[in-house]
Amino acid sequence: MVGPVSILVKKVVENLTQPNYSCSQVTTCVSEDGGLKDFWIPDYILLSESRVNKPSHIPASPVIVFVNSRSGGQLGGELLISYQTLLNKNQVTTFCYTVEILRMTCVFDLSENAPNKVLRELYCNLEKLKRSGDSMAPEIQRRLRVIVAGGDGTAGWILGAIADLNLAQPPPVATVPLGTGNNLPYAFGWGKKNPGTDVKSVKMFLDQVRHAKEMKVDSWHVLMRMKVPRDGVPYLELPHAFHEVQRVSQSDALDQEGYRTFRGGFWNYFSMGMDAQVSYGFHKERKLHPEKFKNQTANQSAYAKLTLSQGWFWASLSHPSSSNIAQLAKIWIMRKPGHWEVLSVPPTIRSIICLNLPSFSGGLNPWGIPSRRRLRVKEWTHPYVDDGFLEVVGFRNAWHGAVLYAPSGHGTRLAQARGIRFEFHKGATDHTFMRMDGEPWKQPLPKENDTVTIEISCFGQVKILATGNYPSKSVNDPSTPRTPNDNEHDSDDEEVFEDRGKFDAASSFKLPEDFHISQVS
Repeated sequence: MVGPVSILVKKVVENLTQPNYSCSQVTTCVSEDGGLKDFWIPDYILLSESRVNKPSHIPASPVIVFVNSRSGGQLGGELLISYQTLLNKNQVTTFCYTVEILRMTCVFDLSENAPNKVLRELYCNLEKLKRSGDSMAPEIQRRLRVIVAGGDGTAGWILGAIADLNLAQPPPVATVPLGTGNNLPYAFGWGKKNPGTDVKSVKMFLDQVRHAKEMKVDSWHVLMRMKVPRDGVPYLELPHAFHEVQRVSQSDALDQEGYRTFRGGFWNYFSMGMDAQVSYGFHKERKLHPEKFKNQTANQSAYAKLTLSQGWFWASLSHPSSSNIAQLAKIWIMRKPGHWEVLSVPPTIRSIICLNLPSFSGGLNPWGIPSRRRLRVKEWTHPYVDDGFLEVVGFRNAWHGAVLYAPSGHGTRLAQARGIRFEFHKGATDHTFMRMDGEPWKQPLPKENDTVTIEISCFGQVKILATGNYPSKSVNDPSTPRTPNDNEHDSDDEEVFEDRGKFDAASSFKLPEDFHISQVS
């Protein structure tokens, strides 16, 4: 085997199999040269069994790096090599790496280095060193920053792992846009295009991380309860941030009736319906044919074609009304603490999005910027990432989504809420599609007289690093928000969408360039 792929495979194998130390059994090495000493963490901090060998320099911005090497086609593997070249290899963790060599698939399964385990061991070791009087450990802990290279789902996995540690000083997280949508990186100024993976690009990114600003971001807790059907347990391919919860108590009536409980969380969005179905189709196709999804452009094109093939541009003709949100679920919202009320959803809405960040479908903002008059009439507040509110938006079809490219475009604004509850009963369909932070799944719905319940509530905060000009705004930042004027254009009719041909479309709503009307049956 020859060519670039064979060279990449060789480098990955070498980096995953060679010793972790570049000089001897003690880290003294090459990566402490120049400015990289400000990011370097010695082995005795990272590995509990390592011999203590303190460097003379305390790093100004020590980092731990997580790379999803399956993200971004071959970019994940290339990025992994660059980070391992520049830093102590024990600072850089990859989840798994799969390469195809002469029809043989070699999988480097590093599940023993899963993010939650790596972080737990690191912080346990830091606490042990602090108790022993080590002077560097508290400084490393205070200054530590985490870099995540992957898609939105990968970033959510790391944020969830950090949140589960319940740390007094959780490390802030910087996100490398290595996925398809890259909504989370874009929301904090890291861009939405896949980055350079060479050593020079990584050095520039590290410098940005050192000077990035910390922002607090709301964490949203999701609790789902569903009954196990008589014909067996449904196969749920839930996101990494979702886990099954065992019996809450022996007296829990729902547990006794055969219900299962799952808990998870998100930081960007939770959605249901049209957009989640397209995303699910994309992820399923990528698992079956990974060779077709080697770069961001190809991925976005695949999204567009799936939107077309599933009929979302002509949803009223292609999809039964049973897929409309109002018929799928009864939705309750909490505007004020402890007070639940039914949310009225227009009958034509086929996709509902609960937003925490102003970034969706490749960096677009479905909520938009309501005028001052609308804020007053609806009793809404400005959208912030740390205010304990979600913005709830609906879409009718793919054409409706295309309006997001207009200067003042937005979806159908439904509510701002401190909490949201979905109740599903037996209906005309036995499933729907859901998505959290880029990770979709097919959700079974009741077949008998039982209920599936999903409840979303605010549950603490995490720290995310922001750089440059970013759209996310903090309630505690005096420089925000951008207050709209009363005469600023903002359509009063949330259901009107005129002149749709004038607008481009988001990647999940866009018609492929090779589309012809004859393709529509």
